[in-house]
Amino acid sequence: MSSNLYDAAYQLERAIRQSQEFTALKTSFAELNADPGAKNMFENFRQVQMSIQQKQMMGQDISQEEIQQAQKTVALVQQNHKISKLMEAEQRMSMIVGELNKIILKPLDEMYGPADQM
Repeated sequence: MSSNLYDAAYQLERAIRQSQEFTALKTSFAELNADPGAKNMFENFRQVQMSIQQKQMMGQDISQEEIQQAQKTVALVQQNHKISKLMEAEQRMSMIVGELNKIILKPLDEMYGPADQM
């Protein structure tokens, strides 16, 4: 394996850490963790979210009660400024990672074609 690839990856890591988007995410996360109520609410939200995702991945049905609980939890966390700010920062960072992933995989996509065309 070429050390140039690893060097480029570590350079990309440093660029991500120095990016405005990562800095905003890190700041939002610290602000959320400094507020015990918001932190607890966010952790509960993530637990509900992960539980539903696990069931979906295992092919299990999600009950109407679980859907309603998830909707209530989402509505509640969206009302908290610190949580919504963190979620917006997470979304921006996720979009960047997705775009970077497309760039990184472009040589393979060009060679094999996009996965959705197989």
